[in-house]
Amino acid sequence: MDKYINKLNFDFLTNQKTLNLIAKIDNYKGKWNIIERQENIYLKELRKIATIESIGSSTRIEGVTLTDKEIKELLKNVKITELKTRDEQEVVGYYDTLEIVYENYDDINLTENYIKQLHQNLLRHTSKDTRHRGQYKSLSNKVVANYPGGIQKVIFNTTDVHLVEREMNNLINWTNEQFEKNEIHSLIIIALFIYEFLSIHPFQDGNGRLSRLLSTMLLLKNDYLFVQYVSFENLIEKTKKEYYQALMEGQKNRNKENENISKWTLYYLDKLNTLTQKLDKKYDVYKSKGGYLNERQKEIRDYVKKNQPLKISDISKRFESININTIKKDLQYMKKERLIKSIGKGKGTIYVTDNEQ
Repeated sequence: MDKYINKLNFDFLTNQKTLNLIAKIDNYKGKWNIIERQENIYLKELRKIATIESIGSSTRIEGVTLTDKEIKELLKNVKITELKTRDEQEVVGYYDTLEIVYENYDDINLTENYIKQLHQNLLRHTSKDTRHRGQYKSLSNKVVANYPGGIQKVIFNTTDVHLVEREMNNLINWTNEQFEKNEIHSLIIIALFIYEFLSIHPFQDGNGRLSRLLSTMLLLKNDYLFVQYVSFENLIEKTKKEYYQALMEGQKNRNKENENISKWTLYYLDKLNTLTQKLDKKYDVYKSKGGYLNERQKEIRDYVKKNQPLKISDISKRFESININTIKKDLQYMKKERLIKSIGKGKGTIYVTDNEQ
């Protein structure tokens, strides 16, 4: 029997839970991809927020101490900032690589070369990693969990150096074949790939971060576009203990007949489902608050809301310092984004907001 499929030999209850989670995630995927096609401005802002959260969480899981606020400031000035600390170097490397994934996932194939290129880019700013970036490990390594206070705990041992290339080849070939065959659901294939990648731990450093980037890439390639707008990494950081326990459950029988990744698969799918719920709430709140408006537009919207119905002349009197053409453009923009409505034509046009805005 296929050694990978053998690890997916789940009991009846796990199978039912798996099917239920996949159905929920796929249902949301269809709903979200309709929103995605509308290309409204909410998405750009949500992605900015999710990107900062993803960078912060994924690097903190591996020991970086920078807060999301500090990371946001660092990235604002990244072109003029000298990256003095390893934390800053890792953050900028993750940001660069995440952007590559977001912008090019359709063109990045799952191959050894591309994985090595992503690894090289991930560590490109860290001088300490110059020798081994983009190359498989030359020394044994272990998966270590970092906890507050500098405490580390060995989670599991990894693939021996001399076996890495063969195991990565096998894993990549199997994963691509399964996507092609379309017999196993893509989410199961991705979950297994990430588990195996972490178990092999092919690089000297950066495996955890790269696994999360590869997870995002594979989800995007399989049309789970919503993962750009809510941070999977942030959810993993918040459930780090559960994350490591799920990996350890499979790892305790590594390379044995009874190696099974049911706990890891359920963890992966459950957190992906939680992401959809988080994004739903974020998207609704963001729309209602108009978080994508600039300060001037927010003031105009709030004034219309409190004093509706208003003509453009009424709005212009209130905002005397703003050019009337700018006000007209702002009103048109807010109409397009469905934050306000216009009733009537010409000079008699009045502007109102929905009660819920």
